[in-house]
Amino acid sequence: MSGRLTVLGSGTSFGVPVIGCDCAVCTSEDPRDRRTRTAALVEVGGLRLLVDTPPELRLQLVRAGVPGIDAVLYTHEHADHVAGIDDLRAFSVRGGRLPVHGPAATLRELERRFTYIFDEREPVPGTSKPRLHAVPVQPYEAITVEGVVVVPIPVDHGGSEVYGYRFGEAAYVTDAKTVSESAVAALRGVDILVLNGLFERPHPTHLSIPEAIDVARAIGARRTVLTHLTHRYAHRELVARLPDGVEPAYDGMSLQF
Repeated sequence: MSGRLTVLGSGTSFGVPVIGCDCAVCTSEDPRDRRTRTAALVEVGGLRLLVDTPPELRLQLVRAGVPGIDAVLYTHEHADHVAGIDDLRAFSVRGGRLPVHGPAATLRELERRFTYIFDEREPVPGTSKPRLHAVPVQPYEAITVEGVVVVPIPVDHGGSEVYGYRFGEAAYVTDAKTVSESAVAALRGVDILVLNGLFERPHPTHLSIPEAIDVARAIGARRTVLTHLTHRYAHRELVARLPDGVEPAYDGMSLQF
């Protein structure tokens, strides 16, 4: 299976620039240092799979020129990954109910927070709402979305569970604090790995950059791209300090697999 993974957003939950911050990264003129909240688009053939719906989703999709989405994969329910869910109106209004896949607990939380989306009430005439169909996934049980095989892979997020996803020789894993031996085994053989890396120092719910490098080496991907990046490090700085085979993501980055 060959395709393309586009990093729609590469920033941590604050985004970069951070509100009220005048540090060198937040005031940088390098467009790669402007990091919206994390999301990805996976394209295989004519199929488009969206991973997460962050607050800047509309801006990300317009920038990337995305004309349609066939399904959404949710990693978990934290606000920086789901708060743009209403922007799915643009797709569900055109083509009926849009399938959204994710851990059962995440989908239940979305239904609780966004009741108006998932209930059966029709919107007021002349208005619209997202029309979504929740589809729970199970750990390591492959699903087929319009002919594309996707493997959900659970990882620890500092006491809560997040799902990464493997698409043939590419995988997208964000918000991991630790990656179990079972998850590493499920990820071995990927050519492209997108993985979160936060600070140099340890963090209670995220891989640090050194920890992410260790995980990347254990998995053995040819190319590992770090996402969920903060304003602590400029893109150019990360390029210079990361080892061979590991590089920083940036918004709009396109990865062929």
